[in-house]
Amino acid sequence: MTYTVEDIRSEITPLSGNGFVAFFQKLWRSWLGVWYAFCDKHPKGSRLIKEFIVMFLFSNLVTIWQALIMIFLPYAFQGTWTTPFVWPAIPLPWKDGAGNPLNYAIFNEPVLFEFINSKGLLDKASASTLQQVEQYLADPTKYTLVKSGLGNFIAFEIAVFTAQCINFPLQRNITFKSKGNPVVQGIWYFIGFVGISIGTNAVWGICNPLLNHWQWNSVIIDLIKTFITGGVSMMVFFPIFKIIFPDSAAIAKKERAKLENMIAAGASQDKIDAQTAKTEKWEADAALTKATNDKDTAIKVSSNKAIAYFSILKKAENAKTEDEKQALLASAEKAFQDAVDAAEAKKAAISAYEAVIA
Repeated sequence: MTYTVEDIRSEITPLSGNGFVAFFQKLWRSWLGVWYAFCDKHPKGSRLIKEFIVMFLFSNLVTIWQALIMIFLPYAFQGTWTTPFVWPAIPLPWKDGAGNPLNYAIFNEPVLFEFINSKGLLDKASASTLQQVEQYLADPTKYTLVKSGLGNFIAFEIAVFTAQCINFPLQRNITFKSKGNPVVQGIWYFIGFVGISIGTNAVWGICNPLLNHWQWNSVIIDLIKTFITGGVSMMVFFPIFKIIFPDSAAIAKKERAKLENMIAAGASQDKIDAQTAKTEKWEADAALTKATNDKDTAIKVSSNKAIAYFSILKKAENAKTEDEKQALLASAEKAFQDAVDAAEAKKAAISAYEAVIA
C-alpha cells in the first residue's frame, strides 16, 4: 500500500477537547517517544523497569494508606497503650529523656510518656517493663501517656496487613498481569509478607530507640516507621513478585516441560491428555496476552511516529535558514518512512490479535 501524508495523519490518536488534559497528553506523548525508542533497544530491561515503576507507584499508594490509618487506628487500642511490647530486650548505650536505657528489639514498642524536663522543654520517657509503666502512671501530673505500647504495635500490624490486602491484587493483576493460581500465590505472598515484616521490624528495632533518644515527635516517628518499612518491603518484594507472579508465557513454558516429562516417563494416557489440555490452555492464554500487548503497543508507536514526522515538518516550516530547512526535510523523509513502517506494523499486530481471538 502506498501511504500519503493524510494516511499518516490519520494514525495520530486525537487529543482531548479539554485544553488542560490535552497539555498533559502532549507531554505524555513526548515521553512515550523516548520510552519506545528505549524499548526497541532493551526489551527485557524496559519490561523490568516498567514493572518496577508500576510496583513502586502501587507500593507508595498503600504506604500512604498505612500512614493515614496510623493517624487514627491506634486510638482504637488505647487501653493497651500501657502494655510494653519489647522483645528481645537488648540494652543499648542510648538513653531517653528521663535517663532510662533504651533497648534493641525485633518487636520494639515501649510505653512512652511525655514530660517537661528541667530545662522547661517537652521530653519523653520510655518504659520497657510494667514496673516502669506503673512508676510513671503513679505521677500523672508530671507524665502524660502518649500513643505507644502494644496498642500502637497492633494498629501498625493491622495497617500493614490491610495495605497488603490492597497491594496483592494490584500487583498481581495490573503490574505483573499474572493469571496463576490466586490461592497458591496468596499463600506465598503471605509467607513473604510475614518474613519481610519480621525483617523490617528488626531494622526498626534499631531506628525506634534512636529516634526516641533524639526525642522526635511520635507522629513523625510513625511516619518514618511507615516509610522505612514500606521502602524496605518494596525493594525485597520485587524479586519475590517476579517469582510468585509469573506471566502466562512462563506458566505455559513450565506446563509444556511438565507434559514432555510425563510423556518421556511413560505416564498414563489420561494424565497426558489432562496435562495436554492444561498446557494448551496456558499457551493459548500466553498467545492472547502477547497479541493484546503487541497490538496496544503498535497502536501507540504508530501514533508517536506520525507525531514525530509532523513535528519535523513544522520545524522545517519555521527554519531560519535554507540549509536548516533542507536538513530537516531530509530528516522528515526518514521520519515518514518510520511512520509508514509503524503503520504497517500496527496492521500486522491487529491482524495477529484478530487471528488469536477468532
